[in-house]
Amino acid sequence: MTEANRPDVLILGAGGVGLSLAGALAGVARVTVACRPRHAAAIARDGLVMEGVWGDCTVREIACITGPEKGLPAPDLVIITAKGFDTRAVCEEYADLLKGRTVASLQNGIGNEEVIAEYARNVIGGTVTTNFSVVGDGHVRVKSQSSPMIFGHWSGPNVEMVGCLVEMVRSAGVLVEASTDIRSAKWTKSLLNLSINPICALLSVPVGKVADSRLQQVIREIVREAFMVMEAKGVRTAWPTAETYLDHLFSVQVPDFATAYPSMYYDIQTGRRTEIDLLNGYIADQGEVLGVPTPYNRCITNLIRFKEANGRE
Repeated sequence: MTEANRPDVLILGAGGVGLSLAGALAGVARVTVACRPRHAAAIARDGLVMEGVWGDCTVREIACITGPEKGLPAPDLVIITAKGFDTRAVCEEYADLLKGRTVASLQNGIGNEEVIAEYARNVIGGTVTTNFSVVGDGHVRVKSQSSPMIFGHWSGPNVEMVGCLVEMVRSAGVLVEASTDIRSAKWTKSLLNLSINPICALLSVPVGKVADSRLQQVIREIVREAFMVMEAKGVRTAWPTAETYLDHLFSVQVPDFATAYPSMYYDIQTGRRTEIDLLNGYIADQGEVLGVPTPYNRCITNLIRFKEANGRE
């Protein structure tokens, strides 16, 4: 691929996910990342250090910014990887740049795409089930990728951009697929996160521990409530019932991630805000709107919120 044919990609809110994606795409696109000053300084000085299943290398072909800059090239594609609770703030900060463009969300939780659609012409939804971590300033590790990254058209007239994004990511050597029902894919990913993330965060245990029968009982009720909300909203996934998903969760997903700690655990440990409001909090809030009882999701949401507040005291 010649330099002239490389698309300009801007990644906003680049932490572990965004920096890792930037490193992967640097070989096939001109990549600019908006990241924290400490990462920007380290990358400008030493390049982005990558470890893990996406390669062990130092990537120097990345431009870093710490906010909207004058003269920033108009990107062909914007990818937002910020935490879900920062989505609106990021969109406000870069509103002039997003207007009329195609923006992809590669974020946890439900509801990010609806916010982005207020600012962008075309929106692509995305999911990633990969274990990312920030080792240090300008240094990331991709521990595992248990399933392909998924992108799908969310809103806007330019449906073809999904294929362009998928092909670009694939050419970078990353497992990726296109989805014809990205809303279903987003809920599918969120089911895993809302099932196990808050339990692991509250109890400081790796994913494998949730197989304990006492924790399973709680998780089963959380998932059953989520499926009732999904049914009320007309959302369908590959699992027709809560019980079929729970069988998959405990027979496949929990063993796959048995030794891993979810991102919410690290958020609690380091005193950062979690994405609980876009997971169990979203289920509880939608339950109130739709008249669906969600006491387990409301309870787990309040416990995480207390833990967040207690950690900041």
